Amino acid sequence: MNSDKQKLRSEIPSSDKWDIEAMYPDEKGFSEDIAAGIAGGEILASMKGHLMDSPSSLLKALLTYSDSMRKIERAYIYAHMKRDEDNSDSKYSELFGKAAGALTAYSSLVSFFDPEILAAEPSAVYEYMREEPALEMFRFMLTSLLRKRDHTLSAAEENIIASYGEVLRASGNIFTVLNNVDMRFGTLQDRDGREKDLTVASYIRFLESSDCCIRKQAFEKLYEGYKAVNNTIASINSNNVRRDVVTAGLRRYSSSLEASLSPNDIPVSVYDNLVSAVRAHMPSMHRYVGIRKRVLGLEELHMYDVYAPLAEMKDIHYTFEEAVDLSCKALMPMGDEYISTFRHGILEERWVDRYENRGKTSGAYSFGSYDSYPYILMNFGGALRDVFTLIHEGGHSMHAWYTRNTQPYIYGDHSIFTAEVASTVNETLLINYLLENTDDPEMKAYLINFYIDEFKGTLFRQTMFAEFERSSHEYVEAGGSLTAEWLNSEYDRLNTEYFGPAMEHDDLIQYEWSRIPHFYNPFYVYQYATGFSAANAIVRRILTEGDSARDEYIEFLRSGSLDTPIELLKIAGIDMSTPEPVDEALKVFDELVEELDQLSKGNRNV
Repeated sequence: MNSDKQKLRSEIPSSDKWDIEAMYPDEKGFSEDIAAGIAGGEILASMKGHLMDSPSSLLKALLTYSDSMRKIERAYIYAHMKRDEDNSDSKYSELFGKAAGALTAYSSLVSFFDPEILAAEPSAVYEYMREEPALEMFRFMLTSLLRKRDHTLSAAEENIIASYGEVLRASGNIFTVLNNVDMRFGTLQDRDGREKDLTVASYIRFLESSDCCIRKQAFEKLYEGYKAVNNTIASINSNNVRRDVVTAGLRRYSSSLEASLSPNDIPVSVYDNLVSAVRAHMPSMHRYVGIRKRVLGLEELHMYDVYAPLAEMKDIHYTFEEAVDLSCKALMPMGDEYISTFRHGILEERWVDRYENRGKTSGAYSFGSYDSYPYILMNFGGALRDVFTLIHEGGHSMHAWYTRNTQPYIYGDHSIFTAEVASTVNETLLINYLLENTDDPEMKAYLINFYIDEFKGTLFRQTMFAEFERSSHEYVEAGGSLTAEWLNSEYDRLNTEYFGPAMEHDDLIQYEWSRIPHFYNPFYVYQYATGFSAANAIVRRILTEGDSARDEYIEFLRSGSLDTPIELLKIAGIDMSTPEPVDEALKVFDELVEELDQLSKGNRNV
């Protein structure tokens, strides 16, 4: 019997790993950055009570903060990434603990910073900006801070919250270790008799099997694993939600949702519009589930059947280099600079940590500090889905590259709201390229279904997650206590509503919420759905209007966090304060479902 076990980190060639040594050739630089960052925090602490003495004192404080935070952040991100390489390596867990502790200590030192500025009259802050030209760079930063005036506590109270930084982040850290290190789901045999580890990372690949028995076994083994620790994860999640609710109350927000949206000036109506629009198009989702059942030729459609391909692709396996080549062809509308930077970064500068190894954090992300490469962590397996993952995370990394080469450190990041646009634009360009370059009816059907599943996974599924997250927080805000039974029941209810009557009820699906890491970052997931909608509108503009629309989009990529997300997207010609972008995206979904229905009628192999 052949074996396909997870490799150890040491067994992965260096050429297939990200070049994280470019951040710090050794840990001396890491320690120096932490020391310098803390020293900067101590300088700021010595200025307590005098930040607003004059325009020059405010400028000195802002420059010191920018420089010291930049160093602490670089060290923290490095340690985070080293831990993600192998969560079972105690050396890097300890390194991450050191960085997290330094970040907490720094936050405590500078906790007075915002309250002291906000204690002054806003007119005084604006007057200082008029008197000192160098403060102009900080205008949006200060304006955003002043918007938080009613939700910032006293310096002493902010210091208490800052001191509890590690404790407040504990739920997410505990879940990460439990999910990626301690949980084991056993092995499965594939159709060729090879024994493979069932992991969080490999689970979806098993569900994509054409063998129903393999899909069913993977589903049952995974969720039986989560069922066994249901109460534990419910307790972790409950504490996480309660943290959000308590913090929002302390800061005088009406809800934890408002608290999460407020820093980026996102109206709650954007969240409401998303849910309303998706629910209005639910009949098309239910229709698609019915088509899936018919095409697969199943008497009963189960949750483990939702990833099974409706049309068989020719046996195509992409090498990593071929995936990069295909991505670059799809990105041609983005222009030469974008493509050459993308290719060079991935293949020559080793932005990407490519393959799965034991203990490696599951999923995929783009990460890095202002001064580093825009790194990508993924688990490339050679399927078309992995090409989509690469081009998706590459969109994040290119967003970071354009921003960091244009904006100063203080505007060198992105809100999640805008970041998900950049990644999904790339994915949408790829699916359009693939559809335009095939005459094979079976391939076309496969791609249409793939595109539909992108809508299902991003617009519908993430909105379902958003509803679950909102109801969980509202339940606690109303005085309820989250239990495993409540969380399971609420998730089961929503899942049944979203998938509709053609889907058989599987009891184990009630535990799915417990494996979603994004729930430990409050009200994060809805932005996948809004980003997907905005991205579809941007791609439509680029493909129909050409260079002018592309240039506006590149300007958006260069803008970082220089303005609120809603205003930044207007640079690319999209107004997310209205429901139109979401509704337009869902109309595309309706059309795709209709096209798939026509292609597949009378042919269960399409």
